[in-house]
Amino acid sequence: MKNIKNASLQKFLIILFITFTVFAFVFLVSNSAYISISFTCFLSIFWVVARKKVSARRSLLIQSSAPEMIDHLRAGIQSGLSLNESLIGLASRGPEVFRDCFSNFRDEIYRTGNFDQAVTRAKAELSHPSTDQILESLALARVLGSAELLNILRLLGKFTREDLSLRREIAVKHNWIKNSAHLSAAAPWLLLLLLSTQPSTARAFSTQSGVLILLAGLSMTAIAYLWMNFLAKLPEARRVFSENQGGVNL
Repeated sequence: MKNIKNASLQKFLIILFITFTVFAFVFLVSNSAYISISFTCFLSIFWVVARKKVSARRSLLIQSSAPEMIDHLRAGIQSGLSLNESLIGLASRGPEVFRDCFSNFRDEIYRTGNFDQAVTRAKAELSHPSTDQILESLALARVLGSAELLNILRLLGKFTREDLSLRREIAVKHNWIKNSAHLSAAAPWLLLLLLSTQPSTARAFSTQSGVLILLAGLSMTAIAYLWMNFLAKLPEARRVFSENQGGVNL
């Protein structure tokens, strides 16, 4: 708990330092508090978008690593390892994104010996439809018998790879459009920063009309960014094997 508080405080101090640095730089260039505040708010919009992308990158990394996870499990089961041993092996030999989760899975198995409880905890930690399907298939095979487990994993791996390939193709096309839209949204603010080196521009935006123009620009930029990210977001598969079902129905 203390580590979480320290990390949150450190993150807050970093944000505060970046905000102050941006404000000071723009104020030094423009000598206008109104332009400095507006530009700082504009960069805050970028910051919010970037923070959302961090979560999206983790989800994509998990989905990208799911086929490799399936390959490790198939190799372990074909070599004669049990389900527990195959899953525990992911803590040291699996994709990097899964290692912490399956280290916890290993500790849970060694402490309680309860496979279902350990699988439920792993699904909650990863919180992704791809890993839900894999872990649920293993749990089901453990109860009903593992005669068809290798075939299930093979088909699941094929489906996961095809879905991942399609999403990557769509994401590449979306990124071209998003990057162009981001550049179009940023261009007026960069132009404002250049023009604000002139004292007449700083005086013009210090008036009531100038402040209203800045507020309108910020509002439209924020709406544009939210709309762009909403349109570019790919639908997520529903977590049908989780009690807390997130995502969007396909």
